Amino acid sequence: MTSTQVDKDHQPADGTGDGGEGYQRGLGSRQIQMIAIGGAIGTGLFLGAGKAIHQAGPSLVLAYAIAGLVIFFIMRALGELLMYRPVSGSFAEYAREFVGPFAGFVTGWTYWLFWVVTGITEVTAAATYMTYWWNIPQWVSALVFTFVLYGANLISVKLFGELEFWFSMVKVTAIVGMILICAGVLTVGFSDAGDTATVAHLWNQGGFFPNGVGSTLMTLQIVMFAFLAVELVGVTAGESKDPKTVLPKAINTVPWRIAVFYVGALVMILSVVPWTEFQPGVSPFVAAFEKMGLQAGAAIVNFVVLTAALSSCNSGMYSTGRMLRDLALNGQGPRVFTRLTRGGTPLVGLTFSAALMLVGVWVNYVAPGKAFEYVVSFATISGMWAWIMILVCQIRYRAKCDRGILPPSSFRTPGAPWTSWFALCFIGMVIVMMGLDEGARVSLYCAPVWALLLGVSYLVLKARDPEGAAFAKHR
Repeated sequence: MTSTQVDKDHQPADGTGDGGEGYQRGLGSRQIQMIAIGGAIGTGLFLGAGKAIHQAGPSLVLAYAIAGLVIFFIMRALGELLMYRPVSGSFAEYAREFVGPFAGFVTGWTYWLFWVVTGITEVTAAATYMTYWWNIPQWVSALVFTFVLYGANLISVKLFGELEFWFSMVKVTAIVGMILICAGVLTVGFSDAGDTATVAHLWNQGGFFPNGVGSTLMTLQIVMFAFLAVELVGVTAGESKDPKTVLPKAINTVPWRIAVFYVGALVMILSVVPWTEFQPGVSPFVAAFEKMGLQAGAAIVNFVVLTAALSSCNSGMYSTGRMLRDLALNGQGPRVFTRLTRGGTPLVGLTFSAALMLVGVWVNYVAPGKAFEYVVSFATISGMWAWIMILVCQIRYRAKCDRGILPPSSFRTPGAPWTSWFALCFIGMVIVMMGLDEGARVSLYCAPVWALLLGVSYLVLKARDPEGAAFAKHR
């Protein structure tokens, strides 16, 4: 399909229509902004940072800063594509147009799998966090959470947006509160940590790179996992009330979000508590609260990570239904996934994905321990595939713009295509680091199996429906 054909079949140039997709534009500026902010804050920061600090020491701050710059390049590349054509299918749609139908097929199904896998881990984690307060069976909590979030997503996109707004508000408030408390400890000297807290902790405990640069590089998988879901704002494009105005504002907040919520929070925590006192599996926020003598901190952080897990699961349900419907509309998935409710919700795709997330409760029950680490690794590699496609599509789109084949976007990526190439090289380095990590290496074993499965599935699709395999969008 040519770019001209695609443009006719999709979103109007002003981005005000529904693009023929049938969705309702129920997400306002307030909700999109908070989805964008909350997408960058999850359990990867609240829990995963403990292991990364133990491994890299204070240099983890630099790892988050550099990775955050790469994330900004990725988001600006996505923003340029979104302003060219804001659609719900997002990067899967762009992969079809700028790389080919098979790339769109792989991207759509891989991103769907990423959110199913993430939802499986997060709903189970949320159920585990509930045992902190009540001694109830884990499967009961998981079942209740899944059905509540499923029901909220089924009713309307506006309700999804409202839930995500408040989930994100809790996470943002927690981090800002921690930063202010740590600032008070450093300046005023209150709490048990007041006498020992100092910014010098960042370099006095063995230096800024206490375990060497290599150890810092090995934390990049954990760092990048923490940033997964920032691209979710692209999936909301087809349901945003004013995508041409709201989405650029949300994307441009990425630098200060990362500066405050990751770099700022870690600098403060590591100034109050020496990095040598952090242990894997223990939230750095809990450790900091305990060091300051604030025993209520554990309960507060437990509530926040519960919120973060539910937020991730909520986002997973939202995106999986949309991605399945986009695949179905392109003839690359069962047609039954195209069905919408009166509220504009992809009923069958959402139900199918939620059912698979329930299976995850059983999987985590029979395979505890290493299972979670393996799942996280696979989620990272599948999530990064979406980032790779965003960058490749932006490079190809810009090349067509430069040749006058396509109109330029109103939100051009600064420094492109060099910034996009830099981001691609960085992601490639992260994948190499994953190959050197015994715990993460399993994801690289799973990736070829998934690729083979997709390749065979596409060949079957091509044999049964050549038109569906060769063309994109609303046959």
